[in-house]
Amino acid sequence: MEKSMVRNMAINFSGLVLPTFVSLITVPAYIHLVGVERYGVISLVWTLIGYFGILDLGMGMAAQHQISKAHAANDMETRSRVFWSAIWLNLGTGVIGGLVIYFGAFAYTAYVAHASAEMQHEVYRALPWLAIAIPIANVSWVLAGAINGVERFGVYNTNQTIGTFLFQLLPLAAAWKISPTLQTVLAAAVVARILAALMLGRASFKVLDIKRIEWPQVGVAGGLFKFGGWMLVATITSMITDTLDRILLGANLGARFVTYYTVPQNLVTRLNMLPNALVRTLFPRLSALRREHADAMVQQSLEFLNGVFTPIALFAMLVLAPFLHLWVGQEIAVASAPVGRILIVGVWLVGQASVTRIMIQSQINPGTAARIGVVQLPFFIAALWFGVSRFGPIGAASVVVLRSLADYSLLLRISRIRARPIATDMLSHLAFLIVSLGVGMSIDPIAHPWQAIAAGVVIAFVNAGWSILTRPALRSIASGVVHELNKRLKGRANLRFKARKDA
Repeated sequence: MEKSMVRNMAINFSGLVLPTFVSLITVPAYIHLVGVERYGVISLVWTLIGYFGILDLGMGMAAQHQISKAHAANDMETRSRVFWSAIWLNLGTGVIGGLVIYFGAFAYTAYVAHASAEMQHEVYRALPWLAIAIPIANVSWVLAGAINGVERFGVYNTNQTIGTFLFQLLPLAAAWKISPTLQTVLAAAVVARILAALMLGRASFKVLDIKRIEWPQVGVAGGLFKFGGWMLVATITSMITDTLDRILLGANLGARFVTYYTVPQNLVTRLNMLPNALVRTLFPRLSALRREHADAMVQQSLEFLNGVFTPIALFAMLVLAPFLHLWVGQEIAVASAPVGRILIVGVWLVGQASVTRIMIQSQINPGTAARIGVVQLPFFIAALWFGVSRFGPIGAASVVVLRSLADYSLLLRISRIRARPIATDMLSHLAFLIVSLGVGMSIDPIAHPWQAIAAGVVIAFVNAGWSILTRPALRSIASGVVHELNKRLKGRANLRFKARKDA
């Protein structure tokens, strides 16, 4: 894999990790300042706004796709036309969404969130701010896609991280200094979003060298809708499959089993940050490459992902139970750890499937990838219902893994790349994960936590060694990293020697 790709992936990974830490740190302070009920209403309101993300209609990804192609061809005029057409389209759908939420949020808070009369009154006073949040979010998607389309990931992640800091800290400061009411907190959050959007706008104008405002063009808008529509279908399908397991568990077994499932699920899905960073890095590059070069890049990327992500997944699988025991207590840890171990396999498969999916979206047809998800959906629902009713959370997790494996297999076949070496590499690493599952079941993590941790370290190192021995590309990356470290260590040693000599 190219050094620039590895560097960009590291930048994107940092941009995903830092906001996560900020969110974890600020949540207790929010609850302390505004109270449990008010914080719950705030969370539900932002969840509602998140649902309106479908009004983006895939424009962010569509703009990124076309801007990548225009950037590779050094076609600045097309790049500008795509940018402005996407901006105007998303602004229009965002205004419509803002009007809908203005009239619908109060009913949502009253009948879905079951908030008190005082909370409902506070939401009503905050409605104008919520309405503004939708078009701001919609335009921000396009601005982010434009910056990523020209592969300026450092610029995007810097602005994104600052925006996240503002979004978390500005409402907190407003609640502390002004008033801990919904109107104050939500208004400050929207102001933070506006400031973040202005920063993204300034950055996108600079990296795309935008000189003037342009009106949308019908031909360009049609191309964006065609690509973005299928991306929207894929997003909706993904939203359904990602939440259906918890819904069916609650409907069949009750809230207690949802907790046993959701606690490890929320934890292990954070491992997806590494594959997501790779996907974010790959999409604009694949959009701009010719097919034969794209095939080679996808194969190298999958080998890299297996070599780096599998040891992490193996270690996480074996330390999950001791961590859960410390984090949420023995009762939940005993019930949740087996579910979490199985779900880690699903997260590992989803990461690889995501790489193959963006290959199809960028090089073949986004409709093909979307249709695969739609076709699988009824079979997934039926299997999930059976798994939940017969085996509970373990059944749900197992069905999720089988669905991820089927999804990856279909995507790999339809992508028309050399599947045999990729499948062989994947199956060898999958064997490590299955062995790790067995080891995790055989060790009592409560009585012998250090045995579980030691086993995780050993299996992770063995897997990493296997990858380096069997994959020349990974061997090259590893030797490059060692060479760079030696170079830096020698440089520092020479500086220290020179300093002593001068003294």
